[in-house]
Amino acid sequence: MKIISFIYNLLWGDLFTIPLPNGSSIGFSLLVLILIPAGIFFTIKTNFLPIRMFPEMIRISKNKDNAKSGTISGFQTLILSTATRVGMGNMVGVVAAISAGGAGAVFWMWITALIGSSTAFVEATLAQLYKEKDPIYGGYRGGPAYYIHSFFGKGKKKSVLAILFAISGLLCWGGVSQVISNSVSSSFQAAFNIKPIVSTVILVITSGIILIKKNSTVKVLDIIVPIMAVSYFAIAIFVIIKNFDILPSVMVRIFEEAFGVRQVVAGGFGAALMNGVKRGLFSNEAGSGSAPCAAAAADASHPAKVGLFQSFGVIIDTIIICTCTAMIMLLAPSELLAGATGMELLQIAMEYHFGSIGVIFITVTLWLFSFSTFLGILFYARSNVSYIFGDKKIFQTIYIIFALIMLFIGGLATYTFVWDLGDIGVGLMTIFNMIAIIPMSGQALKSLKDYSENK
Repeated sequence: MKIISFIYNLLWGDLFTIPLPNGSSIGFSLLVLILIPAGIFFTIKTNFLPIRMFPEMIRISKNKDNAKSGTISGFQTLILSTATRVGMGNMVGVVAAISAGGAGAVFWMWITALIGSSTAFVEATLAQLYKEKDPIYGGYRGGPAYYIHSFFGKGKKKSVLAILFAISGLLCWGGVSQVISNSVSSSFQAAFNIKPIVSTVILVITSGIILIKKNSTVKVLDIIVPIMAVSYFAIAIFVIIKNFDILPSVMVRIFEEAFGVRQVVAGGFGAALMNGVKRGLFSNEAGSGSAPCAAAAADASHPAKVGLFQSFGVIIDTIIICTCTAMIMLLAPSELLAGATGMELLQIAMEYHFGSIGVIFITVTLWLFSFSTFLGILFYARSNVSYIFGDKKIFQTIYIIFALIMLFIGGLATYTFVWDLGDIGVGLMTIFNMIAIIPMSGQALKSLKDYSENK
């Protein structure tokens, strides 16, 4: 426990703080110090890709590639990565960020998404450039373990850094499995008084049926993700229209608190900045190396096109879905939300806007978000299991069983040790991934230039 706690604090804790006026401060964690400068660097090198290429992201999303039989398209990898990006972080995480850092945290989430969008482009394009045939599931596979191997392990059977990335990913996704089921079971118990064992068994059985059937994950997510994302967005738009008279004051509050103009919460500017940045990084996963595991599977006409899909995925996750949660919360009376925390806070806000049906909707939405996240991370695990253990289906099956067991255990009890292990996993993934993509980024930039000249 002491070792885990030490590594966790090293990755996520504040390495140092800068004092600010009025007693506030800004703390910088190792991951923030890695991801934010790298994101700024990639944004500059791509000539502000998230803004410059946004119309192109919309265009390719409307004109989908037709993948060959047995493969998946670039648009389907966007759906797949969105399934894992859009999850509890977009609900409970946003609520936590606003609770700790005030409304200003929303603004810094937006900035983090724009920066992270460039990072997502680089890592996804590299995954496409170094993808390979998948003899187990058909189509293609790849991700950080594969492009790390090409850079650091050329001529070798395995790369130590690539193996470390793959192991970190498998640990992370095991921990995430527990968090998913625990959030689902606790929210269903609070909303419907359903015992955790019942909701957990249903979640595990449903997931198992889909995972056992070959290549059914993408087909299921193709249906679930658009429905859940569009429904949540529509609900948020309704809330905004219903409370349009107070929307200007909420927007003013976001910008004022973002820069500490109005010290509503303890910590002011520092709290708003760091809570928004950390939550944005955690939610959109840009730089962690997760989404490239999906990007590599695409059968696309150009590697940079897949990079643009994944860049767009960060915008969907943080600027659209996270903002939906923020608006649902900020457009509810603050005195009504006083004293509530986590999912309970969001349920109270939804009940204010929609009555009892709002609680049902947000609980079911959390279930869909969590369910799709679990299916998505098991897809990510495929290529990493193969890199470590080779092309044997038995190892894929063992990991699926392990993840389902973690899903079951997490629904019945909270194990912070395992959750911290998951956070350590994603932190180590990020470090190993960034070690590779910074020196390899020139290849992604060259691909972007070729795409821009020839599209």
